[in-house]
Amino acid sequence: MRKIQWNGWVKRTAALVLAAGMVLGLTACGSKSPNYNTEPHTLNPNTDQTEFTIMGGMSALSAGYEDNQVLNQLQEDSGIHISWSTMSDSLSEQVNIRIAGNIMPDAFLGVGFNNYDLSRHGDDGAFIDLAPYITPEIMPNLYQILEDNPKVKAAITMEDGGIYGLPAGEQMGTGGIGAEKDYSIYTIPQFSMINKAWLDELGLPVPTTLDELHDALKAFKDNDMAHTYYGAAAGSTIPMSTGFDQWCWGQNIFYSGFGFTNWPNDVCADLTLWGDGSVGFVSTTQNYRDALEYFHNWYAEGLMDVEMFSQTDSQLISKCQQGYVGVSTWWYIEELMGKYSEDYVFLPVLTGPEGTQYEGTRNVTVRTGGGTNSGQLSITSACQSPINLLKFFDKWYDGEIVMQLQYGPIGVYFNEQDENGVWLSITEDEAQARFGKGAGELKGQYEVWGPKLILSKYYLENFRMEDRAIERLEDLYNYWMPQVDSDSVYPVDCVFTSDELDTIDRYKADFESALSEQEGLWIRDGGITDAAWQSYIDHLNNKCGMQELLQVYTEAYQRYAAAQQ
Repeated sequence: MRKIQWNGWVKRTAALVLAAGMVLGLTACGSKSPNYNTEPHTLNPNTDQTEFTIMGGMSALSAGYEDNQVLNQLQEDSGIHISWSTMSDSLSEQVNIRIAGNIMPDAFLGVGFNNYDLSRHGDDGAFIDLAPYITPEIMPNLYQILEDNPKVKAAITMEDGGIYGLPAGEQMGTGGIGAEKDYSIYTIPQFSMINKAWLDELGLPVPTTLDELHDALKAFKDNDMAHTYYGAAAGSTIPMSTGFDQWCWGQNIFYSGFGFTNWPNDVCADLTLWGDGSVGFVSTTQNYRDALEYFHNWYAEGLMDVEMFSQTDSQLISKCQQGYVGVSTWWYIEELMGKYSEDYVFLPVLTGPEGTQYEGTRNVTVRTGGGTNSGQLSITSACQSPINLLKFFDKWYDGEIVMQLQYGPIGVYFNEQDENGVWLSITEDEAQARFGKGAGELKGQYEVWGPKLILSKYYLENFRMEDRAIERLEDLYNYWMPQVDSDSVYPVDCVFTSDELDTIDRYKADFESALSEQEGLWIRDGGITDAAWQSYIDHLNNKCGMQELLQVYTEAYQRYAAAQQ
């Protein structure tokens, strides 16, 4: 195949998770889909069809796919031709009309079907099972990816063993900077930091335990360090300021001294995969209760920001960049602390209080990375020669090709290579000078929606990731992960049945609200008596469906683990 030229790479923010896709709720409108009477889980050997129709989505900035040079080159190399019906508006409505009326294209692209949609349309025969086609002969690229990444396979395999959509997602991990083990950039969302200049002024070491941090925070407050060191208004010192249960700026990292960190979670709040493979909620453990009692004392002493429960991230940044805050959490030190950033260093993962069962305890419950979804490409029962179409889409799983589908062809977004042959993205100034538009707008013009799976290794082998992402991954791998005792994590990619989704819909919101409300009240007000604790557990069980949720998450994880074998 001729090498496809593509250009550039656009700056991406590390917090963006492309793998989530968009959930369109396609089953909500129209009557029950027709019965397509197709034979499930079988391979259609026909290879006569070379003209295909594909319906799907595109960016509002896109010029369409008919003249996309990357797609046209791929079609020529595959010996097929595709008629595209793509739109940026009214996509879900048009897809619903097609499915309900059995007026089907050969494939749907970039729609964002959720797992419920995929299973339903697989069951009724509207979508074919792709599993029989993922072979070394038909789809060698994807076949090898699934062999090397069994978690990706588990994420796209429905309860009946079928695969009704090709995988899509973005893995931005330490493998992309050459590390031996690939940890997602989201593995530890909160990096805690402390003002070392204040510590030095007070003759204090960087804390390694929670009790030492307590003493440092008290010294910051008693000596009004924002005033005495930076000249801020008297009384303006805030020893520690964070949000409450916020993703990259919450208080959760400090719970590590009690053996857990209950990050905000893409699956369900406080859901944990224990080291033995069992599933549970950390919010019902003695460790959790003891942690809340401990931090209530900090709050009562004025060491934690009284506005932590209500402030926005912008308000936190403002406080930090005025030199008021001694300790906080964020994605980067520089972004949070501004001109004061050189005075700050990372805190280590702190061990538990002295004289307790937690003395010496330190455990960060790591977080899952960006998910893999399978709602971006489905082949319908109207397709006469799935083999030919899937050979075309298999080329999308080549690192240099997916780079171009994501950002644009070589010569546009990517124009230079480093000494290792890795492509470098166009700069903002270059994009404006050559094309009269910013790099992000340029990407939107050329980006193709669909089953794009960007593996961490592609950043190492094919195109360079953004410098700030590299910096954070280096900090994650070299500083934070050596302090992590276990990297067990409940996967964001578990596939749920329709009944399980109904259970989640019924209970999850109330369950998470009850957890968050009670955690905040106990940190602020204290009062965790035995009777209050038992009432809390009873409420979670009897009113919030905790046991029902636990059963759902346990069974889904067991299927996920089995699908990897």
